[in-house]
Amino acid sequence: MNVVTRNAALALVSVLAAGCAKFTDDGGMAPVTDSVRREIGRDAVKLSSPEDIRRARERVQALLAEPLSDESAVQIALLNNRGLQAAYNDLGISEADYVQSTLPPNPAISVGRTFGTASFVEFGFQLVGNLLAFATLPRKTEIAKREFEEARYRAVATTLSLTIDVRRAYIKAIAARQRLALLEQARQTADASAQMMKQLGETGAAGKLDQARVAAFYADLSVQVAQARLSVAATREALNRLLGVWGGDLGYTLPARLPPLPASADALADVEVEAMKRRVDLIILRYEIVTLAKSAGFVNATRYLSFLELGLGFRNEVETNDAGEQTSKNRYGLDLGIVIPVFDTGEARTVTAREIYMRAVNRLVERSVNARSEARIAYTTYRATYDIARFYQSRIVPLRRQISAEVLLRYNGMLVDVFEVLIEERERITADVASLDALRDYYLAVADLQAALIVGGTVPPSGVVNTTPPPETIPLGL
Repeated sequence: MNVVTRNAALALVSVLAAGCAKFTDDGGMAPVTDSVRREIGRDAVKLSSPEDIRRARERVQALLAEPLSDESAVQIALLNNRGLQAAYNDLGISEADYVQSTLPPNPAISVGRTFGTASFVEFGFQLVGNLLAFATLPRKTEIAKREFEEARYRAVATTLSLTIDVRRAYIKAIAARQRLALLEQARQTADASAQMMKQLGETGAAGKLDQARVAAFYADLSVQVAQARLSVAATREALNRLLGVWGGDLGYTLPARLPPLPASADALADVEVEAMKRRVDLIILRYEIVTLAKSAGFVNATRYLSFLELGLGFRNEVETNDAGEQTSKNRYGLDLGIVIPVFDTGEARTVTAREIYMRAVNRLVERSVNARSEARIAYTTYRATYDIARFYQSRIVPLRRQISAEVLLRYNGMLVDVFEVLIEERERITADVASLDALRDYYLAVADLQAALIVGGTVPPSGVVNTTPPPETIPLGL
C-alpha cells in the first residue's frame, strides 16, 4: 500500500511538473523583435546585462558620430530610451506571472506528537492540498498564457509608438532649423537695406518715413528670428528626450534641410482594411476579449464550488504495557474540506465577469470604428498635405519671387516707393516660410499615416511616457 501510494504521488508530481512553463532566454522578446523588424525594419533590443548595455552604447555612439537620419534616430531610441527598456521589464514581469501561474499550489504538511500517560505516545502528520486549485490549473494556465501574449503585443505597441514619436520629433527639429536659417537670411537682407536707408537719410535722399518702415521691417524679422531660435531649442530637446541622450551625446548633427518632396504621393487601395489587419491596439483588444471569455467561463464553472481541500493523515500510536512491551498501531485517514454556498452563491462574481467581457467587446467595436476613421483621415491628410506642399513649391513660391524681383526693378526705376517693396518682401518671406511649413506638415502626415495603420493613437500602451510636443513657432505677422 505504501509503495503504491508513493508511486502514485510521484506520478502526480511528474505530470504537474511537466505542465509548468519555463522562462524564455530573452524575457519573451523574440516575438516583439520579429514584429518590430517586420513593421519598420529596425532592431528592438532588451538590455539585460552589462554586456548588452556596452554593445548598445557602442552602437549608439557610432550612429551619433554621423549626421543623424530618421532611420538612425529611430535605432538610437530603440537602443537608448530607458522608458522603452522599462516597458520591456514589464514584459519580463508578465512572463514571471505566467510562469508562476503554471505552478501547482504547494501542499501543506503538519506534524505533531502527542504525549499522554507514560505508556502512551502518538506521532502523526497530515498532508493537505487544494484539490480545486489542482483541478483548475490547466484553465488558469491557459488564461495566463494569453495574458502573456497580450503583454507581448503591448510591448510591440510601445515600441512602434516610440518610433513614430521619434520621427515626428526629428521632422520638427529639422524644420525648425531650416526656418531659422531662412529667417536669418531674410534678416541679413533687411539689415543691409536698413543700413543703406540710414545712409541715404543722412544725405537727405530718403525721408524719415522710409527709414522708419525699413527699420520696423528689420525689427519684426529680428523678433521672428528669436522665436525661431527658441523653437529650434525646444524641438531639439524634445528629440533628445526620445533618443535618451545627454552630456557629450548632445552634439550630434542634424541635416540642414528636410528631404525634398517626392515626385508623387503613394496610393493606398484600402487604408481601412490595412488598418484592420495591422493595428496592434486592435490585436491587443482581441486577445483581451478571448482571455476575458475564458475567465468568465472559469468564474461560472467555479461559481458554487470555490474551495475544495483534501487532507491525507497518518498517525502512529505506541503503547507500553506493564511488562514493558510496546505495541504500535498505524492509522490512516482522509479529510475533505468544502465551502457550502449558503450566503455567497457566486452570482456577483459571475455578473462582474460577464459585464467585464461585454465591456471589452464594446470597446473593441468602438475602437474598430475609430480605427477606420483614423485611417481614412490620416490618408486624406497625407494626400492633401502633399498637394499643398507641391502647389507651394511649383506655383506660389515662384510667383512670389517673380513679383518681388519685378517690384525691385520698378523701385530701382523710381516707379514705386520703398513701402511697396517692403510689402512684397514680406509676402515673399511669408510664402517661403509657409512652403517650408507645408513640407514639414507633409512629412508629419506620413508619420501620422504610419501610426494610423500600425499602432493607433487613442489607447497608448503602457511603458513610455511620450514627451509633450514643443510649441509651434509663431507664424509671420508682418
